[in-house]
Amino acid sequence: REIRVELDSESGFCPGVIRAVNSAEENLKHCGELYSLGAIVHNSSELERLSNSGLKLIDLNEMEQMHDATVLIRAHGEPPQTYALASKNNIKLIDCTCPVVLKLQEKIRNVYKEEGAQVLIFGKEGHAEVNGLVGQVGNDAIILDVINRSTIKNLDKIDWSRDLVIFSQTTKDPEDYSFLCNEIRKRTKKKLSVYDTICRQVSHRHKHLMDFASKHNIIIFVSGAESSNGKVLFDLCRSVNPHSYHIQRVD
Repeated sequence: REIRVELDSESGFCPGVIRAVNSAEENLKHCGELYSLGAIVHNSSELERLSNSGLKLIDLNEMEQMHDATVLIRAHGEPPQTYALASKNNIKLIDCTCPVVLKLQEKIRNVYKEEGAQVLIFGKEGHAEVNGLVGQVGNDAIILDVINRSTIKNLDKIDWSRDLVIFSQTTKDPEDYSFLCNEIRKRTKKKLSVYDTICRQVSHRHKHLMDFASKHNIIIFVSGAESSNGKVLFDLCRSVNPHSYHIQRVD
């Protein structure tokens, strides 16, 4: 029996990650060594390739000990404290924060100053992008996540006596975000302002992937084990096609 294998035409890195990788490559050509605050992409093969070119991964603790160096900020973005640290330690930053994330950070700051409402963020707790978003308001925000249709993490932390504003991590599932917002509407008697902050590239990929998964007998989904977006997209495949298998690269 003939087996036909088709690669999803829209698979691969998002534009924000591609931009960060290209910037790293360009800077490595000139300096031969570059530090990245966290993994620039959740792909071990790509990280090995960049490492061989001189890219070194560091965490925030290591950055605190550095001076007079050059550090790349990946597409996920960083909180204001990271920029303050760089200034203090005379660290040059190559800021590759995704433009979509930068716009979201600015929106959260402005709304927080103007409305005085309680800020809610739909996202994965501890995720780099979410850390950057919460940092825009001095960590004065509640991070919510949809575990399943009966469990919403940290919902009990909301102060229902206050007006609420909610934003989403750019790579979350649009349907989960809609579900979460509806659940909050059912519970609050105060004003709820919902901001559509999921990346259009991501939302389009969701629709495309559902169609792709429905047209094939078996789906093999490959992503980095630490990729939040990879898990979301795989779960989407599985919801459409039960014969979906997730290969997580951890090497």
